[in-house]
Amino acid sequence: MQALDPQHFTERSPLYRKHAGACFGQLGDSAIVTSYGGDETAQAERCGLLDLTNLARVGFRGAEAAAWLERCGFSLPSAPNRVVTQADGSHVARLSQTEYLLLGSLTDAGKRVARAEADWTFGTSAVYLLPRQDSHAWLLLTGAHVAEVMAKLCGVDLRAEAFARGAVAQTSAARINVMVLNTGSCALPGFHILCDRASASYLWDALLDAMAEFGGKPVGMDALA
Repeated sequence: MQALDPQHFTERSPLYRKHAGACFGQLGDSAIVTSYGGDETAQAERCGLLDLTNLARVGFRGAEAAAWLERCGFSLPSAPNRVVTQADGSHVARLSQTEYLLLGSLTDAGKRVARAEADWTFGTSAVYLLPRQDSHAWLLLTGAHVAEVMAKLCGVDLRAEAFARGAVAQTSAARINVMVLNTGSCALPGFHILCDRASASYLWDALLDAMAEFGGKPVGMDALA
């Protein structure tokens, strides 16, 4: 990817001013931080924070939502508050008996999830679209210290023994409502964190403050390569 200025795009993350000095690359019709410099792979493994707000995400709700998503080729969680990572790297979280949240993959720049939103039409039987692109910001906290970082901000126990891979918590962190999805691996623990878009800057700063004890820093998508 070539270096880009996010201000050249009509779609920008609410956090783009926080990324001064970073290198940006194109992600669909928007820009994403590719690197802040240095060994970002090692940083992500220790304690890193990514801004994924420009990656596609969408929600669906309704009695027929599960069947419709399965026809679209998605594998679904068997119970609420669970998330399943798809073969292409996207994620499907089940937030209640009939509500689902889809998070796009960096592998295809979120195209599969964006296509699912585009394929939905008004009047689809008992399936209701829940747009999430403009309502929620999306951060990814990575590294060996994810649970310790969140323990400073959230009252829910997010340690591995209580919050295993595939778990979802709908809770509060730093006194705002968040969704936390554990999609990490043994090699790279990671929590996807979604909050109200208007609170993105506040939560970004709160997480960085909590990460400081562990040498945490922002990283770009190249850290996940």
